Amino acid sequence: MDFVKKEKPYFTANDFYRARFGHKIAKIPLNGGFTCPNRDGTLSWDGCIFCSEKGSGDFAGDPGESLGVQYARSLEVLHKKWPGCLTIPYFQANTNTYAPLSRLKKLYEEAINLSDEVVGLSIATRPDVLPDDVVEYLGELRQRTFLTVELGLQSIHASTASFINRQHSLESFVDAVAKLRKKDIHVICHIINGLPGETPDMMLDTIRFLNKQDIQGIKIHMLYVMKNTRLADLYEKGEITMMSRSDYIETTADQIELLRPDIIIYRLTGDSPRKELVAPLWSLKKFTVTNDIDKLLRKRHSHQGARYEG
Repeated sequence: MDFVKKEKPYFTANDFYRARFGHKIAKIPLNGGFTCPNRDGTLSWDGCIFCSEKGSGDFAGDPGESLGVQYARSLEVLHKKWPGCLTIPYFQANTNTYAPLSRLKKLYEEAINLSDEVVGLSIATRPDVLPDDVVEYLGELRQRTFLTVELGLQSIHASTASFINRQHSLESFVDAVAKLRKKDIHVICHIINGLPGETPDMMLDTIRFLNKQDIQGIKIHMLYVMKNTRLADLYEKGEITMMSRSDYIETTADQIELLRPDIIIYRLTGDSPRKELVAPLWSLKKFTVTNDIDKLLRKRHSHQGARYEG
């Protein structure tokens, strides 16, 4: 999308949404009451070491409430910030394709019909939980709304995946992207900077790998420690350390320079509720982190794709 006017030295979600819809778009996190095969004993009882009790859906709604109630509460807040915005419901907590197809259809169809403001649907899931019948349905759903599937990868490195207890292979990610793209579904990949044992070069290798995949978007998060997680136990024992703010800014800027120019950057920081955060405390100031990444790129007179190797 070279014609898109970019507000920053990289291709933001806001750039993309403005070009596609001509409006401000707000994603509204929903909790569909899903679990995860990495937490229910199918693959593991432990989950990923960083995953919270809410399945990384700490800003999603209450699964005890209907989707309509969850949506309306968030929409009221968002309309104060962005009057007239359009919305994309976002199934965020846990693994949102991990249920029988009949249940998925019920929830997804309800979500895209929550209000006239809804213009799409976003579904966060694991790459190893996309059975053929679900992908077939998603392909049909894509023809009726702007559908995005968000795949948690975190890192391409097998040693890292083992340490954080991801319980899926890199091959499963490659296969999932291929299956979704065969249906022309918009794919966003999640990665985490600062995972234990990873060097900046390893984090850049993850970007080099993703440049060769048919993904449309990326979310880059920093590793942060939340209470009541296995990661918190390791941190409190002094067995792991957190990436510094300056190193995160430097590495993320390097990744942006390396990133394929057409990949939409949906996030450059992660989120944790203040009361649940253990470390790093600098992650609470996410807007200053993003601003400093922008400043560094401008100081370098650089931009997304400046060092793309394609």
